[in-house]
Order: sequence, then C-alpha cells, then structure tokens
Amino acid sequence: MSWTTVRDINAQVMRLWDRGDLLRSLLDCAPTSSATESTGSGEFSRDDERSCRFPLRLVLKAPSSNELIERFSEVRDWIAELSAHRKIRIEWREFNHRALGVQRVPQSIWIDSLDDAVTMVGKHADAVRFTERAALVAARQPRLKTWVRKRPLQLLTLADECSQLLDVVNWIAQHPQPGIYLRQVDIPGIHSKFIEDRRGVLTEWLDQVLPTDAIVADATGASRFAARYGFSEKPVRIRFRVLDPAIVLFRGPALPDVTLDAASFATLDAEIRHVFVTENEVNFLAFPRAPGAIVVFGAGYGWDAFTQAPWLSGCVVHYWGDVDTHGFAILDQLRHRLAHVESFLMDRSTLMAHRDLWGEEANQVSHDLSRLTNPERELYDDLRDNRIRRNLRLEQEHIGYEWIERAIGG
Repeated sequence: MSWTTVRDINAQVMRLWDRGDLLRSLLDCAPTSSATESTGSGEFSRDDERSCRFPLRLVLKAPSSNELIERFSEVRDWIAELSAHRKIRIEWREFNHRALGVQRVPQSIWIDSLDDAVTMVGKHADAVRFTERAALVAARQPRLKTWVRKRPLQLLTLADECSQLLDVVNWIAQHPQPGIYLRQVDIPGIHSKFIEDRRGVLTEWLDQVLPTDAIVADATGASRFAARYGFSEKPVRIRFRVLDPAIVLFRGPALPDVTLDAASFATLDAEIRHVFVTENEVNFLAFPRAPGAIVVFGAGYGWDAFTQAPWLSGCVVHYWGDVDTHGFAILDQLRHRLAHVESFLMDRSTLMAHRDLWGEEANQVSHDLSRLTNPERELYDDLRDNRIRRNLRLEQEHIGYEWIERAIGG
C-alpha cells in the first residue's frame, strides 16, 4: 500500500526538525523579550532561510478512485488510522459508493500549530532550550542572529556552553588584536583549552561580530585561529645540524644539533653557503659533513616559516624527499616560496640504482606540477602515470649512504 500512513506523517515532520525548519519557525513565532523590546535587538525577522508556516499542509498520498471502490475495506481502516491521530487536521472530500452511498475520504492533511508539530516529534524540551538560547544570543550579540537562523540545530547542541561562548566572543570584541597568548585570556570560568577546543564555532561567530580590520583574513583554518584574531602564536621551531666545524654559532661542541624559533633562524649570521633539507630524521642525523653547509629537518613546520630567512637567497639550497609523486609535489611547493631550490637524489639514476628497495606509494598525486625542471617533470610523469611500475616509490632512507656521500662530493 502506497497510501500515507501515520508513520509517514510523523516522518515528514521529523524531516522538518532534522533540517532545522521547525526551529527556524520558533524564531519567527517567539515573542520579543521585555529586556530587548526597547532596542529591538532580540527580534528575529523572517528572511530567505526556510521555515514552516502554520497551518502547514503535509504530503498526502490517498487511494485512487478505483482503489476506493475495489479496496473499500482497506480504505476504511486507513481512514480510521488517520482519524485517530490527535495532532493533525483532515480536510475531507465526499464520494458516492455504489453500494454504501455517500462516503468521505481525506483530501488533505494539516498541522495547525508549531506546538503540535514539535510535540508530534517529541522535541518540546529541545524547542524550549533552543528558544532560550536564541534569545540569549540575540540579546548579547545581535549580529549572530543570522548564524542562529542558518544553524539552529548547532545552536541546540551548544546549549550548555552557549553563555561561555558568548563570554569569549564579547571579550575578544572588547580586546581586538590583543597580542597575547590564548593562555593569558582572563575570563572567569573559562580556560584556554575551552577556547582551543571550540575554534570552529568561535571562528564563525567572531567573523560575524568583529570588524574586518580586527581579522587577519588570510589566516584560515583551526591551526591559524590565534593569528586570525591577533593572538600570539606558539613559535614555529626549525631544527638543523651544522655540517662544517668551521661554522661557529656559539661556544660548545662542533657540529651542533640546534633548534631555533623561525625568527631567530631568519637572523642567523654565519658563513653558511649550502643548505640541505631532508624530511627523514635518520637521514638528518646521519647526514655527512659538507663544507659551509647545514642540514635542516623538514618536519613539523610549514615552508612559510623556513623561507622567511632572507639569507637563504644567497645559499645553494637542496631539497631531499622521497622519489615518488608526493616528494615532487613537496618540492614544487617549496619552489613556490624559494624559487632557486634544487632537488637532491630525486633523479632517475638514483631511482633505478635502488630497484631492489622500491616500495609502493598510496594515493598518488595526479595534478600537474609547474615548478619542476624538465628531468624532474619527466620522472614525475612516469611515476604518476605508472609507466615504470604501479605506485612506485623509493623512500629516501633506503638510498645507500655511499650514494649520498658521492652526491655531496660531486
């Protein structure tokens, strides 16, 4: 039977809840609180976001004319089931049964009130909580009313911490671009981890509330939350080893393993002429000596931090990554920041000389890389098109040590 059942009716209303339509309707129907009537800041005006208008007509699939005649007993049971539903109103149409005379069947089904709809899906308590939190948001941060209408279900999930989130937004709005660490934010009952754990929703709220000059627009993503709103960020640290004892950075052992914040690395004043960058820590630790050179461990920081060092422009810089599509993609990204970077041991002869150590690369890069040299691009194309072997990969730590020494010596 394809006729609309009571279960179908309840499912239609539940879909309205799951889309947030019923909650948006609560915004349209909610009275303005006395605390906000004077300013109007607590009012939610209707807009293009979908909300339900009551009385609300539901979809009804009714018996056809032939079914009314041929399956009269089933139709009668179907009518009885719908008639027993206490939260709907039925509009009827009459028809003349050849044996039973004038009969009537449902023509349309309506829910007359928002309260009936909410009660039908068992969400009355949630509706009350949502209405309270929406009023709180409207009173304290009127600019967030658009967000509430757009994401009503998310506001409901944030009900227990809504007031604290508003405290954070208010504090940042009053202290734009504060220049301190999140740990230094002093809001009663709120710690920095609370802010860090809720960076997603706070970003959406702050972008609505703050003026554009208080937001660093190109600092995007959860990891750049602090930078986006003018907080101090944890310093990015760059680790490197000195490969030439003639390079003296400070008193201590020769060939030190050093970690500096990016700003200090950018101001190094030493006779460094050659920089190697490797992604593998074992290779970093075992890298051979080389005149006027250092080796940088390329894990744990972005190229932005590394390439802000102006002295790198006067050095020969070699990048050593895996011989696979991702290795060449990283090389391509680094060249976007530092155009004169050369590859190291990422050539065809190195790959073919280590055939017995080949591995497999998962999820290959497939897009074009515009910053590779012709030999690099030819090898990259062979790898991504699987011309040598499917998903071919040579990890950098599998390259023989004597091969490394020979490359440095050459």
